[in-house]
Amino acid sequence: MNAARIPIRPFSMMRAFLATEAGGGIVLIACAMAAMIIANSSLSTAYFEALHMEVGGLSLVHWINDGLMALFFLTVGLEIKREMLDGQLARWSDRLLPGAAAAAGVAAPALIYATINAGDPAGLRGWAIPAATDIAFALGVLALLGPRVPASLKIFLAAVAIIDDLIAVLIIAIFYTAQLHALPLAGAAAGIATLLICNRRGVESLWPYLLIGLFVWFCVLQSGIHATLAGVAVAMTIPLRTSPGKPDEAHSPLYRLEHGLHPWVAYAIVPLFGFANAGVSLRGFTWPDVLMPVPLGVALGLLIGKQAGIFTTLWLMVRMGWAERPSGAGWGQIYGVALLCGIGFTMSLFIGGLAFGDGSHQNDAAKLGILLGSLLSACAGYGVLRFARR
Repeated sequence: MNAARIPIRPFSMMRAFLATEAGGGIVLIACAMAAMIIANSSLSTAYFEALHMEVGGLSLVHWINDGLMALFFLTVGLEIKREMLDGQLARWSDRLLPGAAAAAGVAAPALIYATINAGDPAGLRGWAIPAATDIAFALGVLALLGPRVPASLKIFLAAVAIIDDLIAVLIIAIFYTAQLHALPLAGAAAGIATLLICNRRGVESLWPYLLIGLFVWFCVLQSGIHATLAGVAVAMTIPLRTSPGKPDEAHSPLYRLEHGLHPWVAYAIVPLFGFANAGVSLRGFTWPDVLMPVPLGVALGLLIGKQAGIFTTLWLMVRMGWAERPSGAGWGQIYGVALLCGIGFTMSLFIGGLAFGDGSHQNDAAKLGILLGSLLSACAGYGVLRFARR
């Protein structure tokens, strides 16, 4: 058979995704540490003043969180669509195990947080903060372990985190939208409708999608819905051509856009977001403050809730015969990965800002819980995986 006629399907997408996320995770860790050091040094005043410097009517941190992070959410949406249609989650049987694990990994931390903050209505707004997994941070830790962790577990972690991101997007859209403005919302809907028409008519050039997508982002910014959700909505309209026998699927618009965006998002946008949002001044905080309901709920939700929800669900499904254990992985290794899912850095910081408002004392307290819970989950997961047997 002529090798040139064999359809080239981009099966290496997941491998490239894992490699990019792992490298970006290491950069993110470095940026988060730098932010914490600067925020508690003599440079702290300059750091916070720079973040709140106005550019074009918005603060710098606002541009990062509402503007650049829209590209992060666009990439998340592209990953979700690709995996659902032509990747590791293309079949319902493939979605069952990571889907159930992700759902339990969202519910258990939220329940722990809500229980601890039951007497504080204002604090309850942060119930979703410990619900998300930071795939870049988690894969960055896995990268430090090299071949000790089987590829099946890395793919499982990526699948759980992708479904986790989808749930987080839905939570943001439903629970963190204060009020809606009809006219900009109608403009955004018209933009999405135009993009869907472009998709149906087979428009392959990315420029119409990107230009109209910019218009959609601006309308969503004015509508009351968080602007970053425009990225997910636009991603759903980008064409993905998966016809059997088609040899140029790797040149599909979705693949091209995802390949183009992913390094920028992993190595620049997410680390910049981490640098802008992880800096918490510890002046005024004491150790008893860590035991206050908000930081305690976040930290325990990430450290205890995530591992309990994910590992217990996976164990039960395997024992009941409803799913198979990831190939080549021992239960100790699976438990270590469940611990790493407690790293909730990027999305948790993002939801914390929506729940309590940037610069508020409660948001700083939530950041403290995020940093503590994520650090403990990372160290515990690394330790378990370092010594766990296959």
